Amino acid sequence: MMEAKMGVAMAGRATGAGRAALVLGATGGVGGELARALAARGWTVRGLRRQPAETPRSDGIDWIVGDAMNAADVRMAAEGAALIVHAVNPPGYRDWDRLVLPMLDNSIAAARANHARILLPGTVYNFGPDAFPLIPETAAQNPTTRKGAIRVEMERRLHRAVDQGATLLILRCGDFFGPRPGGSWFSQGLLTPGKPPTRINQPGRAGVGHQWAYLPDVAETAMRLLDREAELGEDAMFHMEGHWDADGGGMVAAIARALGDPGLPVRRMPWWAVRLGGLAVPLLREIGEMRYLWQRPVRLDNRRLLAFLGEEPHTPLDLAVRRTLEGLGYLPAQPADMPEAGRCMPDRVAPSRQG
Repeated sequence: MMEAKMGVAMAGRATGAGRAALVLGATGGVGGELARALAARGWTVRGLRRQPAETPRSDGIDWIVGDAMNAADVRMAAEGAALIVHAVNPPGYRDWDRLVLPMLDNSIAAARANHARILLPGTVYNFGPDAFPLIPETAAQNPTTRKGAIRVEMERRLHRAVDQGATLLILRCGDFFGPRPGGSWFSQGLLTPGKPPTRINQPGRAGVGHQWAYLPDVAETAMRLLDREAELGEDAMFHMEGHWDADGGGMVAAIARALGDPGLPVRRMPWWAVRLGGLAVPLLREIGEMRYLWQRPVRLDNRRLLAFLGEEPHTPLDLAVRRTLEGLGYLPAQPADMPEAGRCMPDRVAPSRQG
């Protein structure tokens, strides 16, 4: 049985052979993870970056100098591509409301020119309280924040592009974490960047659940969907379960276990300081706007994904947290004594929603 599963997994590795993908945001957390996963699957992967790379080809990515804000740069980099991964954000979230939609329009134009599929890592920002607590793909998108309204407009433009020559795959996830996460709640909210872990910050209310997405699992899920592209249709959307922290304390406890310090102090997030800092720091302003997601349970329903794939790639929480802390430099790297979901083992499935 195991040999058969391994054979299926290895057969899937060649599914991208001879096909090209452009990844916008390949220097970031989710974009980088997706780019490396595509390369491992046999895709020819191009990454667009504003500054030349020290190594023109690394992690299986061919680096091209260009700007996602420049339509000509994006179209040139996307020439002949069958897939465009749109995982790019303005640096430091500066001018997010002014730059996000033009960048997306450039990706859409390139996808239309090449009849390519756009892969968008989606967020829960699109939804308001009327869709909580369990959100299916068909839920109405009535956001209550400025950022949420922009995400809704992004998806509206993407769905419209399907009628104009592009195809679409939206994979919606919870908060990202992983060995190379970029800016994230895990690396910049729960922990203090650049300092030894002397405490863990707790953004949410006690007893309020929160959803997390381990980046290698996200990338493997996207790859399995792309492996079956002929079955996706022109306009596909799926929600991931990831790791559901039912009472908001599971992730904090997993961090303490990985650090070997169960007594590590836990401090409530000083939201007043976030609001104050947001007057001058764009990233803090964006963080403050998302506070409502920590005040009540917001959970994505992955039943459509399970029906399509049969399972959701799922790395056990303790292993995922350890790998993440190793990648962030909080723990020394250890041999991979247990494979992650995206590496070779397709037989771990997401935990039941009954728990």
